[in-house]
Amino acid sequence: MAFLRSVCAQRTNLVYSCSGSGSLSAGRRQYQSGPNKSAAAAVASSNVCQTSNDEESSYSPKQHQQSLRKRVFQQVLFAPAFNQQQYYQQRGIHTNDTKSQVTATQSLGSDAKSSSGYTSSYRPPPRPKIPENPQRDPLDVSFNDPNAAFKSKTTWELVRAYLVYIICSSEKLVEHNMKIMKFTKAILGEKLFTMLMKSSFYGHFVAGEDRYKIVPTLERLRSFGVKPILDYSVEEDLSQEEAEKREVESSVSSMAPAPAGDEEATLPQYKIDKTFADRRFKVNSARTYFYLNEATCERNMETFIKCLEAVSGATFGTGITAIKLTALGRPQLLLQLSEVIMRTRKYMEDMVGGQGNVLTHHKTIKDLEKYYESLGDNKNVKEFLKNVTSDKEGILHLFPWSGIVDENSQLSDTFRVPDPKTGQMRRLTSQIPHKEEEMFRNMIRRLNTIVKTAAELDVRIMIDAEQTYFQPAISRITLEMMRKYNKDKAIVFNTYQCYLRQAFSEVNTDLEQAKRQNFYFGAKLVRGAYMEQERARAEALGYPDPVNPDFDATTEMYHKTLTECLRRIKILKDNGEDAKKIGIMVASHNEDTVRYAIQKMKEIGISPEDKVICFGQLLGMCDYITFPLGQAGYSAYKYIPYGPVQEVLPYLSRRAQENKGVLKKIQKEKRLLLAEIARRLVRGQLFYKPKGNYVPI
Repeated sequence: MAFLRSVCAQRTNLVYSCSGSGSLSAGRRQYQSGPNKSAAAAVASSNVCQTSNDEESSYSPKQHQQSLRKRVFQQVLFAPAFNQQQYYQQRGIHTNDTKSQVTATQSLGSDAKSSSGYTSSYRPPPRPKIPENPQRDPLDVSFNDPNAAFKSKTTWELVRAYLVYIICSSEKLVEHNMKIMKFTKAILGEKLFTMLMKSSFYGHFVAGEDRYKIVPTLERLRSFGVKPILDYSVEEDLSQEEAEKREVESSVSSMAPAPAGDEEATLPQYKIDKTFADRRFKVNSARTYFYLNEATCERNMETFIKCLEAVSGATFGTGITAIKLTALGRPQLLLQLSEVIMRTRKYMEDMVGGQGNVLTHHKTIKDLEKYYESLGDNKNVKEFLKNVTSDKEGILHLFPWSGIVDENSQLSDTFRVPDPKTGQMRRLTSQIPHKEEEMFRNMIRRLNTIVKTAAELDVRIMIDAEQTYFQPAISRITLEMMRKYNKDKAIVFNTYQCYLRQAFSEVNTDLEQAKRQNFYFGAKLVRGAYMEQERARAEALGYPDPVNPDFDATTEMYHKTLTECLRRIKILKDNGEDAKKIGIMVASHNEDTVRYAIQKMKEIGISPEDKVICFGQLLGMCDYITFPLGQAGYSAYKYIPYGPVQEVLPYLSRRAQENKGVLKKIQKEKRLLLAEIARRLVRGQLFYKPKGNYVPI
């Protein structure tokens, strides 16, 4: 009971309704081929709420008696542990002790079985009672109000944050942080080291060890107007040699040499170079996955699905999960696909002139027929033109991408174009072996499974941007997932890195495709994570630097791209169309960019209630931006990492490195932290307990 009282003391005033609900599962999934397939029929009724008549009819009297006896036994003999589980059950989740009781028959409508063999038994948890008069605060756009920034924090959390930032300001400590953490662990032992990390870096930057222990953090965020983007931040602590070995092995195809003249030499940007095989090189703000085997990719898929279920149970449709495509398949496939896309653009440019994506040329099927008319009545050309994707405004794609994301196309046969001189079909990529074709279909299947699950749970998916040699394939696949799943709302979001010279044109092109194919467009705008690596690689391999020349050029690109998105949203509003056809996340720790977005929203006439623009920052960074936004009624998100202490050390190492690079922001955050600590000292609020009365927009 002591534990329950302590938990209740820390709870926010966000109260969850329990009417008419049974077991409040957060959507646990069962693997169909697993050993416990038949065991999923066990049924548990809620210990907090009365079971509905429909649920009572779903199990036999004998099962009901067994369940009742078990519940009474637990309540009598194991009251403390049982009450802890009640805490979680009231929030619509199951812990390891209770999740085995969840029935596979409790599904929303009928069970949704995916091609990967997963069956959803998701039942939406009861929605929270919304306060009758939710609080809204005026926004200080200078972001200098320490009370608004930190009213969601205890005084101890403020002191901890200040100490963490002091350490992050020490260049020597940050430079050797991973060695220091490993040395400290060796001295203290695992248990003491874990306690130390939870009271310092881990406690500041990470929400908890698993999807059940992060619930109190998510609830507190919600009560202060902030929503989560969940990310299971476990990373492998690979040596440079091991990372290079994995990357080279997974990026080289086992294909036989192509026939002479069947393909051109590999474009420099898409060559594998051992110097850059460790993709963590000069990258602090992004996680890197290295391919090991298909089983690892399956486990990554399962992890992403658990993130979806966790965020769904805690946020009721407002949450987001971030994923990386390199976690779901062999990177060599993305490398090849990216090169094919760039060769396709070059093929179109050679035929019709100009530059850019195929749809930017605004050519029709009849225009292409004219280019091929010198070949006469050519069967190959006719077959090729039959598969070109077009609409009344012109050609969208030379290849049937819808078939590719539906897992039913052979890549080697798909990416072929007629030679304008001979009419012979030539491949834009080498012949891909059957095994690698299967690997690609597995990658697409995994992504389809994740996005289907997100749609079922009403959670959004943000597919992270990666290096430029992967990005054409990632963006192309993501856009096709949007076309497939964003029919009624934006479920899938793409990420655009504004330090790239082509960022504006890429966003513009994708907005145009969304408009012409009538799907909801979602975009996360970031400055980018791979700038130093991209510059070094371009110089070493001899291709044009894809990065903007300086910080100001990147800021200009970011603002230009954001302005174009807002302009198109205004057009939708003025035409009486659904403004939510375009959804944008301003993911930036730069307060000038956030101010710019707010000012443009006001100028164009977009209000926070339109729910088309949201803002996002990392947990433990720039709280003075996120919380005032959420408390003023703007859609604000925190990127929430979680995972076991020992396995998130690489993530913590990167956060320390990233903070070292933004000392100006740290100075401001330290100043505001000291101001709030001093204010509480003066007012006798050292034991202040955060209690929010806000509702996220």
